[in-house]
Amino acid sequence: MRHQTVTGPPGPAATGVMMRVDDLLIVDDHPLMCEALTVTLRVAFGLRQTACERNLAAAIQRLKYGKPPDAILLDLNLPDAKGSEGMVALGRVAAGIPIAVISANEDPAMISAVMAAGAQGYISKSLGREAMCAALRRVWSGERVTPDGYDPDDHPPQGARPDMEEIAHRFASLTHQQVRTLRQICLGKANKEISYELNISEATVKTHIAAIMSKIGARRRTQIVLLAKSIKLFDCD
Repeated sequence: MRHQTVTGPPGPAATGVMMRVDDLLIVDDHPLMCEALTVTLRVAFGLRQTACERNLAAAIQRLKYGKPPDAILLDLNLPDAKGSEGMVALGRVAAGIPIAVISANEDPAMISAVMAAGAQGYISKSLGREAMCAALRRVWSGERVTPDGYDPDDHPPQGARPDMEEIAHRFASLTHQQVRTLRQICLGKANKEISYELNISEATVKTHIAAIMSKIGARRRTQIVLLAKSIKLFDCD
């Protein structure tokens, strides 16, 4: 599958000249995939350092306390994150670092959600070596790249609104504990069940829910779930 450039606002570094990428962070829980990407991209781009993290939490820790990478590659399906959750979370701690999603999920609604959350590119894992490197070269030149044939106007996510980027930005403002609570809400759990699952009091659950509603602009519990679904948060199916 070839990849195309999204028609729309270019990335902040869209100069047509590829940025220098020496230090790359790969977030993928499959060791063989990490190894294959490391070997391939070191040869293709002359990378000096490649780090692999197998879950979102470890990637966030590295970004908070380690040397910032020049670019990030992210898989959507992680042990502790599904759907656009990883992109939303990394976007909060990796501002200014281009993030390209590499995924086997080619659902147009998922592509729309992830791009709205701030990804610089969405690249299929089914691509061969040369095509993948070509797609990344365009991403690192500032282009917004998606699979060939994808049209965001033809494939809006179910329940999507025209302000998807704003919705994703609101969810990015949630704290770690609020995200954990939100995940339980989206699973249909009652406050008492959330309290037991997260080992916190029901009063604390209510406090988190009130904060979530305030931050994302929801008035009801059902609206929280609908907004989360509109950007495919926690959803990788």
